[in-house]
Formats: sequence, structure tokens, C-alpha cells
Amino acid sequence: MNWIAIYPEILLLVLACVVMLVDLFVKDAQHRVSYWLTLLGLVGIGALCGLYYASGMQQFAMARALIVDTVIATIVTLVYSRRYALDRGMWGGELFSLVLLSLLGQFIMISGNNLLTIYLGLELLSLALYALVALRRDHTQSTEAAMKYFILGALASGFLLYGMSMLYGATGSLDLVTIFRMIAVEPINRAVLVLGVVFIVAGLAFKLGAVPFHMWIPDVYQG
Repeated sequence: MNWIAIYPEILLLVLACVVMLVDLFVKDAQHRVSYWLTLLGLVGIGALCGLYYASGMQQFAMARALIVDTVIATIVTLVYSRRYALDRGMWGGELFSLVLLSLLGQFIMISGNNLLTIYLGLELLSLALYALVALRRDHTQSTEAAMKYFILGALASGFLLYGMSMLYGATGSLDLVTIFRMIAVEPINRAVLVLGVVFIVAGLAFKLGAVPFHMWIPDVYQG
């Protein structure tokens, strides 16, 4: 196995665990140590992905370029959400670790070329987001929003899994390259294939909040 390809994911998982432990043992009202550790860790991981791109590792180039974009977006989000989270008592190691775990899910989705890998990354992202929505445990709207988000997210996951199972039944593989090759050159059951794609699109639309699967968005955002 080529471990170099997943160094950023491994480092991000380690960073999420370390940030939680540091925040637990280092007493600081504004959690400055864990905050700066998170930012510096993200900068380091982004720089590592940039080195992959600059060193000519073409097999990682596109994925790492997208990963650098997600790292930058996460850093900007943490910087600009600081005052908001401090005012509501959410600022701390739990928030940082959940954000890092959601970012890890994005890493896995971007790097994956297998439907099962992409699904696992999406679920890791979703589980972290459910917890982030419910982070204000003493706030009724937050817990209600998290529960609604979780139920609809589980429904969307069911759609995704059903669609992926139909694609597997039609093509005999969960690998994206193999699926595309089978569609191009092999006689397959087109009805099953189309139905599988419809379920996958519906599941992704639920996750993204795209019309007409956007009913959960107002409650979750309000919470």
C-alpha cells in the first residue's frame, strides 16, 4: 500500500485527536492553544498537499488541489466564526475536533475512486455536522434541529446506498473507473443503471439541500 497517498488524511486524524486532548488538559478560557494548534496543523497539512502537487505526483495532483481548497475554506471559517462561537459558548476543543473530522470526511470523498469509500467519507462528514448542530446542548432549537438533520440525513444515506447497490448489480463493481468502462463497452441493464443513478442523485440532493429536497434547511440553520 502506498502510504504517501494518505499522509494528509492520517495527519488530520491525529491532529483532531491531539487538539481534543490538548483542550482537555490545557486550561484556557478562550482555548487559544487548541485554536492555534488547529490553525497551524491545517496550514501544515495544506502545505504538504501543495508539495504533492509541486513535486509532480500527478496521480495525486487533482485531488490534492481540491483538498488545499477545502483546507483554506476551513481556516477562513474558523477565523470568522470565532466571535460567534465565543458568544454562544461553543468555542473549544469539541468544535475544533468536529470541524477537523468533517474536513477528514471531505478529504476521503475527494480522494476516493470507489463508491463505498466516497460513501464512508460522506457519512463521516455528516456525523460531524450532526454533532456540530447539536453542540449547544442546553439550547432546545439546536437539539431539535440536530435530530431533524439526523433523521433526514439517514433517509438520504438510505437512498445513496440503494442507488449504489443497483449500480453494483448492473455493472458488478463499485470502482468508478470500472463502472464508466462497463457503461461504455459492455451490454448492461440500462433500466437498473438509470434507477440507481436516480437514487444516488436524490440522496446527494438531500445532503446538499437542493430543491426539491431542501425542506430541512430552515430548521437546521435556525437551530
